[in-house]
Amino acid sequence: MSRRRYLVLYDIRDEGRLRRVHDVVRCFGTRFQYSVFLCDLSDTELIDLQWQVGDLMDQTHDSVAIVDLGLPERAGRSIFRFMGQRPRLPPGRTTIV
Repeated sequence: MSRRRYLVLYDIRDEGRLRRVHDVVRCFGTRFQYSVFLCDLSDTELIDLQWQVGDLMDQTHDSVAIVDLGLPERAGRSIFRFMGQRPRLPPGRTTIV
């Protein structure tokens, strides 16, 4: 099963929806910044994430962006330019918990 790394960013206008969307996205990836996550996902997981978040958000007021960063082993620090403190990025491999 091939995985790709995605940057998931969201702007949710209602606090209740924000918490629910955060809880869903948190299950799929690693928090990068406040409303920004890095997620290494298979095609099926990407569809599941989109379905779950789409079901929670208000399509007329909320916004979610999913940016394909490519293969996890290639989507390391070289594609990011940091200013200030550098966050720890997840390794470019699948982690089984």
